[in-house]
Amino acid sequence: MMEMVDVWKRYPIHGGHHQVLKGVNLSVSIGEKLGILGRNGAGKSTMIRLISGAERPDQGQVTRKMSVSWPLAFGGAFQGTLTGLDNLRFICRVYGVDPKDKVDFVDDFAELGPFLREPVRTYSSGMRARLAFALSMVIEFDCFLIDEVVSVGDSRFTAKCELELFQKRKDRAMIIVSHDVNYLKKHCQKIVLLQDGQIRTGENIDEVLRIYSKS
Repeated sequence: MMEMVDVWKRYPIHGGHHQVLKGVNLSVSIGEKLGILGRNGAGKSTMIRLISGAERPDQGQVTRKMSVSWPLAFGGAFQGTLTGLDNLRFICRVYGVDPKDKVDFVDDFAELGPFLREPVRTYSSGMRARLAFALSMVIEFDCFLIDEVVSVGDSRFTAKCELELFQKRKDRAMIIVSHDVNYLKKHCQKIVLLQDGQIRTGENIDEVLRIYSKS
């Protein structure tokens, strides 16, 4: 289970601070697919960073009793001077996984060809995203974090990503944050609304969507 209890988070701004989260309570169990719906700027990405452990709350507690991924397709942590292959080796060392077992998968899935052995700084944004998604699948987390719609490359590659994630790993927990209602309805068993720094729930998905449409 992953649980957030009375979580508060704010960031300094000129002349004061901006309170992003205000006493958020949330829990996700193994196998559950939870969607967090919110307008742009509602704090969805802040939620993901707190859940992943990339940031800490100012107040409250985030408890993880299962392994949690970094946000899928996030390439911000790449070492640009290293090759794609060396980035794979680094991630595998961090998580205690033998990279030899993963090279063929990443090579085949990311479709980078010889660029897998070139420095990541030479990659286009699309190439970085394909590598980042492939590396996200290398570690078998209990819970995957998805910040906005998984859209990596063309429609064919996006379909490939959705198969790898939502079908082959359908037994895992997933937390998907987005403002795309249809995407959340397609993939989530439950949807909550992040509004004014707080989580709002309803008796069912349709009720949450009605609240969202009026916000």
